[in-house]
Amino acid sequence: MEQERNRYHHGDLRATLLREATTLIRDSGVEALSLRRLSECAGVSRTALYHHFRDKNDLLCAIAQQGFVDLGALLRSDGGLPEGARQAGLRGFVRSYIQFAAAHAEQYDLMFGRTIWKAGVPTEALREVAYATFRSYAERIAEVLASLGETNPEKQLRLAQVSWATLHGLCRFLIDGIYVDQRDLDDISQTAVTLLLDALRRP
Repeated sequence: MEQERNRYHHGDLRATLLREATTLIRDSGVEALSLRRLSECAGVSRTALYHHFRDKNDLLCAIAQQGFVDLGALLRSDGGLPEGARQAGLRGFVRSYIQFAAAHAEQYDLMFGRTIWKAGVPTEALREVAYATFRSYAERIAEVLASLGETNPEKQLRLAQVSWATLHGLCRFLIDGIYVDQRDLDDISQTAVTLLLDALRRP
């Protein structure tokens, strides 16, 4: 219990719990996750756990929130590419996005699925980070479009929405095992970017 108090005091218990919960849903699915099981796996009391998560919905929202934080980091990972390298940067992001979805399938389901957004209640913190991540993506697309001569804000937004939907669809096919082979992951992601850039170049 002393170790538990020290973790809580130093602020890393929440991060520890999120890591444990993400591992649990990866190995056994969302249905197998409960606050009781999480407290057992993390080696802490349920009282300590309730300091961070009110209930299972709150915990699932926190897992999804962390996923968007990680996805946002992918968007910013190039550190701000010069104009001539933005298309190459977009290729790198699309590859990383699909790889992220494939490696964190259960977490990705929570980020975009009905478990939270329809059947559950998304927390305000989750809403904020989810919308902020899309805004970052839309800004990325706007930069590429501007480099190609398209500066209409409405068209930039629509292309950002459609391109993200396309990217998400590829990830769903992969996660659901419909027809995408993970061995073809890189070729598929690069083909998706080529199609996207071709569409962006059209007047």
